[in-house]
Amino acid sequence: MTTNIALVGIGKIARDQHIPAIGKSTGFTLSATASRSARVEGIASYTSLEQLLDAERDVSAVSLCTPPQVRYTDARCAIAAGRHVMLEKPPGATLAEVRDLAARARSAGVTLFASWHAREAAAVDAARAWLADRTIHAVQITWEEDVRVWHPGQDWIWAPGGLGVFDPGINALSVMTTILPGAVHLAEAELAFPANRATPIAATLQFSSDFAADISASFDWRRTGRPAWTITLDTSDGEAVLSEGGARFTVAGRDVIGGEDEEYQRLYARFADLIATGSSDVDDSPLVHVADAFMIGKRRTIDPFEW
Repeated sequence: MTTNIALVGIGKIARDQHIPAIGKSTGFTLSATASRSARVEGIASYTSLEQLLDAERDVSAVSLCTPPQVRYTDARCAIAAGRHVMLEKPPGATLAEVRDLAARARSAGVTLFASWHAREAAAVDAARAWLADRTIHAVQITWEEDVRVWHPGQDWIWAPGGLGVFDPGINALSVMTTILPGAVHLAEAELAFPANRATPIAATLQFSSDFAADISASFDWRRTGRPAWTITLDTSDGEAVLSEGGARFTVAGRDVIGGEDEEYQRLYARFADLIATGSSDVDDSPLVHVADAFMIGKRRTIDPFEW
């Protein structure tokens, strides 16, 4: 028996990933959508989540793909209506919002799932298992892409709460917090802000930990051509590389594992399991690092950015 689910926010990520993943899911049936201007052919459509929840009483789960600045209000609404909620990454615009939603879900007895799709990449689990038995000397994260290709015309990412380059960068942080064998904290950061934008286009980060001498990251939206979504680790058994956003893991140049993109299918399988067991999963550790970067990072103003 499948769970009827509603999709809220029918934009690029919903069409590219969520709709196909739900279509392949054995746990969910897409029964309704809510969007101010977009529709999915053959599916009941509403212009607000409130209308959807009132009309579609058989919908017991909601997946929110709206920008993070407005996600909190929708999540509160769905939780108050007794519906299970899955949050796209980042789970909110602030840590306080995410933690409040977790408390509300507990009180309401519903599932809240703060999803991190990059953690579900094909080689992430293998990398974590391999690293557990090695000494890590250094980690270099390079997460760079062309914003015009991956976020075409999406002005919300440049507004406060939109995270800027940390929107993709938080994917790297979600993987980092999964594969490394201990806790890290941000020690230094420098953020490059276009003169006409409220969020950064590039960032460099330096972390501290008890298990590695050097952990650093470079996020940049100005890269052209092929993107670089790579974590390179200097270990006691040589260089290990988690590349292609987590889809491929190599050690000393030899493939350990690689696979197809099934990240969102795995997310929806996880959401179904959480609902079945009456559990929630609200890990906000990647967002903590982003918040810390905005708090302690040095700000550098650069030339304006135009689409």
